[in-house]
Amino acid sequence: MIPVHLTLKNFLSYCDASLDFRGLHTACISGANGAGKSSLLEAITWAIWGESRAAAEDDVIHSGSKDVRVDFTFQTSQQTYRVIRTRQRGGSGGLEFQIATPSGFKALTGKGIRATQDLILEHIKLDYDTFINSAYLRQGRADEFMLKRPSERKEILSELLKLHQYDELEERAKDLSKQFKARVEELDRSLENMASQLQEKEAIATKQTTLENELNQLQQLQQFEQIQLQSLQVVQHQRQTWEENLSFVRQQLQNLTQDSDRLQQEQRVTQTQMQTLGELFQQETEIQAGYQHYQHLLSQEESFNLKFAEYTRAQQTRQQKQQQLTKQIHLLERQLQQAQAQLEALREQETEIQQTLSKAAEVEAAIAQLTTARQRLAQYDELQMRVTPILQQRQHLQSQIDKTQATLSARLEQIQATENQLQRQQRRQPQLQQAVIEVATQIEALEKQRVYLQRVQEKGQERRHFIERLQAHQRDYEKLLGELEQKLQMLQTPDAICPLCERPLDEHHWNRVVDKTNAEYKDTEGQLWVVREQMAFSDREIQVLRQEYREVSQKLSPYESLREQRGQLAAQLEVTTDVGQQLQQIAREKQELERQLELGDYAQDKQAELQQLAAYLEELNYNEKNHALARSEVEKWRWAEIRQGQIKDASKRQAQVAARKPEIEAQIGELNRRIQEEGVNSECAREIAALDRYMTELGYNTEQHNQLRSALRQGQSWQLRHQQLLTAQEQYPQLQQRAQELAIALQARLQEKQRLASNLNEIVQQLEATANPRSQIHSLEQQLASRRRQLDEYLGQLGQIKQMMHQLATLEIQYGQQQQQLQEAKRQQRIYQELAQAFGKNGIQTLMIENVLPQLEVETNQLLSRLSANQLHVQFVTQKAGRNGKSTKKNAKMIDTLDILIADARGTRAYETYSGGEAFRINFAIRLALAKLLAQRAGAALQLLIVDEGFGTQDAEGCDRLIAAINAIAPDFACILTVTHMPHLKEAFQARIEVHKTQQGSQVRLMS
Repeated sequence: MIPVHLTLKNFLSYCDASLDFRGLHTACISGANGAGKSSLLEAITWAIWGESRAAAEDDVIHSGSKDVRVDFTFQTSQQTYRVIRTRQRGGSGGLEFQIATPSGFKALTGKGIRATQDLILEHIKLDYDTFINSAYLRQGRADEFMLKRPSERKEILSELLKLHQYDELEERAKDLSKQFKARVEELDRSLENMASQLQEKEAIATKQTTLENELNQLQQLQQFEQIQLQSLQVVQHQRQTWEENLSFVRQQLQNLTQDSDRLQQEQRVTQTQMQTLGELFQQETEIQAGYQHYQHLLSQEESFNLKFAEYTRAQQTRQQKQQQLTKQIHLLERQLQQAQAQLEALREQETEIQQTLSKAAEVEAAIAQLTTARQRLAQYDELQMRVTPILQQRQHLQSQIDKTQATLSARLEQIQATENQLQRQQRRQPQLQQAVIEVATQIEALEKQRVYLQRVQEKGQERRHFIERLQAHQRDYEKLLGELEQKLQMLQTPDAICPLCERPLDEHHWNRVVDKTNAEYKDTEGQLWVVREQMAFSDREIQVLRQEYREVSQKLSPYESLREQRGQLAAQLEVTTDVGQQLQQIAREKQELERQLELGDYAQDKQAELQQLAAYLEELNYNEKNHALARSEVEKWRWAEIRQGQIKDASKRQAQVAARKPEIEAQIGELNRRIQEEGVNSECAREIAALDRYMTELGYNTEQHNQLRSALRQGQSWQLRHQQLLTAQEQYPQLQQRAQELAIALQARLQEKQRLASNLNEIVQQLEATANPRSQIHSLEQQLASRRRQLDEYLGQLGQIKQMMHQLATLEIQYGQQQQQLQEAKRQQRIYQELAQAFGKNGIQTLMIENVLPQLEVETNQLLSRLSANQLHVQFVTQKAGRNGKSTKKNAKMIDTLDILIADARGTRAYETYSGGEAFRINFAIRLALAKLLAQRAGAALQLLIVDEGFGTQDAEGCDRLIAAINAIAPDFACILTVTHMPHLKEAFQARIEVHKTQQGSQVRLMS
């Protein structure tokens, strides 16, 4: 991916900025800390992948803005693409993907942000994690890989290579293996249970036949007893019919008796009511007179109620009008108070205005002084505008001269340090040569020991193989002795037979077999003794070889360190070969630098220009102190302008107050008049007087109304008695008719009662003549119930047995199916166990890491050689011997690790002992090698390299080498962007992107 153009709107610290990358090969992004250098690179990752360092999605939006937009154009695979990503604060975002064509950009956007994102990844062949670990060397992460423990380094390398997917596959394989293992165990238990159930099938079939025979016999007995029960139930049914008739007649007779008693009681009640109504008819005249008086009182009370309603309505209306009148008067009084307050405020303003106008003469004199001071300040300002560019140019020239002097002084110090170092190396050359010869002699002697050690090891292996063969012979002889001893025991029994042909033996043949077996037994014992003697001798010989091996191994322990020491000494000796020539060159350069510094023979053009500027400044005669005094004089008389404005305002206000005051006084008089007239001549006052006259004309008297209500309550009893009289006149004819009806009904009930008594005697005679079979029926029903329970029990058992037989038939089919399932589950379990082992840390992952590390080591050492002038070398070690006090080189267990060995001219040292500059060079080389490796594995060419900060630990020489390394690898990349704030580095790149922060957000400027 090669950047072409970037446009930002409201992204992080940027409001509106754009940057054209065309023509940039190696460029430096510089600016103060916090100016927005890293944000410029975060915009690229956010546009392509929607990822940045922001914690929340809305955090990428510039503070105070509602939306954000990043437009990024780039090239990859000979095509030009453009990505436009937007987002609304608190809302959703948008993503567009376009490709350049001869007629302009053409949309490739998919349906939705996710589909478009997948399409972008398909074209660039890099996801976000791979990009930030390859092309984008982010701030503060250069030494992340080196500072981890060896085991953690392997984890980081696994994450960078995306081997975690194999961990997921391993877990899935383990889970599936566990599932199939559980399935195997479950099927084993199920098959065992099924086998035990199927063994009971024959016994269950026999029990089924027995139950079926017993069930047939019980069914025949039940049919016979059922016929007997039916005949007895017929007789029982006839008797129950007579009993029901008897009960029915008795019930009817009882009902007639109760009905007759009820009719007699009702007849007595009717006669009592007729007597009471007769007494009420005798008081009819008195009740009519009382009722007429009560009606007269009701008419009078209705008249008083109408007057009371009119009086109450008029009184409520009068109260409403009185409230309305009071409210209007209060409103006028508040207006009067406001007008009086305004008048008082105008009088106070008149006093204040007079005080301000009295100072007009003093202000005019101060204004004249202010005008003079401003004229003098304008002269100084004009002179300052002419002097300021000259002062800036002088400062710039002086800084350049100082910078040149500092550069020469730093170079002189560097040359002196280099000269001292070369002189020390030149003095050490004879010592190094002698040391190389001594180390080579020691190594030669140790190599002879190594050859001898190898021969001892080979002889020991030969002795071990011989012992293994002897042990095999020993087992064979011991087995043969056991067989011969068993034959002899068999021959000692009476009537022994031949051990081979199993035929009876006579005495002669028995003696021959015994003698032959004893001879073979003794021969085998002798051979076994020889084998044991050889094994004992070989064991002693192996012990001697082991002791000799340990002694020689101990002598060879310094062999590897001596070889490493020889390499270091050879490298140091090679460096000292051309020291003399370098010293001569350094001496000439040192002499020239000392001359320039002593005579000031540097930057001649800038020094001449500086003298011209000094003469011109002296001619202008500008004095900063006089300029400051002129400013203070203007500030001293600035109060006069303020006072002058106050006087003008006071004059205007005085005219306004004079015009406003008569209006308010007239308003106060008008309000006093309206308050007096409102209480007498207003419409509300007239309506209140009219209501007072109307209430007087009504003539309503509350006391008379109360007396009438009391008399009306006393006369309410006549209304009740009049109602009772009317009701009695209606009921009396009905009571007479009801008395006649009751007498007729009572006579009919008595005749029906005599007839039912005769029927009852006839039914009793029939029951006495019919036999009762209830006890026989009860006995047969108990026997049938017992038979039925027994039948139900047998039927239930038979149904269970048939169900069991059906289940066993089904179980046989399932047994065969589950046996097939068990075999398949065992096969699947073995497959997933092997897959889990292959996907594990010691499987594919270890193999991939071991394949990658040699490539990473080669790439790292190529880069590191450029950064350290061939002084540093890195080696990756993936296995080492475990630390065990009792272990030896023979039985030491190898453990997995990822150690990084760093060798320089002084030997192999730990990474922590290296200085900040050296450590950074190592980190940078490994990090860049990882970047190139990850890009290659992702299938994309690493055309863009971004290095964000990290050069602060480098000295001048280290920075020069770092720049040289970047320039050396520049042909491998289409674009290299380096972020820094160090001035020394900014000048080393062909192009510079300056970032600075303003009130309107961060700004970008490209400088060539």
